[in-house]
Amino acid sequence: MRYQLRIIAGALRGRRLTVLLDPDLRPLADRAREALFSILGDAVPERPFFDVFAGSGSVGMEALSRGASSVVFVERDQKSVAAIAQHLQKFGVAAKGRALQSDAYRWADKGALPAEPANVFVGPPYQEFTNHFDALYWLTEVLQKRLAPGSSLIVQSDSQFPADQFPLAEQWDVRQYGRTQLAIWWKPLPPEEPPA
Repeated sequence: MRYQLRIIAGALRGRRLTVLLDPDLRPLADRAREALFSILGDAVPERPFFDVFAGSGSVGMEALSRGASSVVFVERDQKSVAAIAQHLQKFGVAAKGRALQSDAYRWADKGALPAEPANVFVGPPYQEFTNHFDALYWLTEVLQKRLAPGSSLIVQSDSQFPADQFPLAEQWDVRQYGRTQLAIWWKPLPPEEPPA
């Protein structure tokens, strides 16, 4: 069975992603996606974006639509990667998007990250929080260390998940939208040197 996800705003507004129904796939609902990009605001255009555990790719496509300089979709499932690549071609944005078939944990540790600020969205299957939370904690901690100052890291979870379990717990901005929770962390910029 297939269903469609709509791109909400930007150059691709109104375009639809055709997605296979998968019980493990939890695409970010329109309301939460709209809220996320409203929070990120001016930090999206002209910045690299990474959609990790990409699934349908709806978050990364929304970022492309809103002017991200490039989007890497990190997804292990071969069918999902092929579907993302097809949508990139269909929407005429293949030059700015890359569907990467990779394990998210391996990518977090070894994958190429830019030296400039980027936005990284992590939307794992919700069972990862109960079955593999140690690995998710590690992935979050690694990305916090590897990202350039000024970058954002966003983690999608079920609203029941206590976000204070994340590393640097007090630094996360936690928002709830129905049964979805978004935890947003910004890597601090280094303090400016006082003029000599």
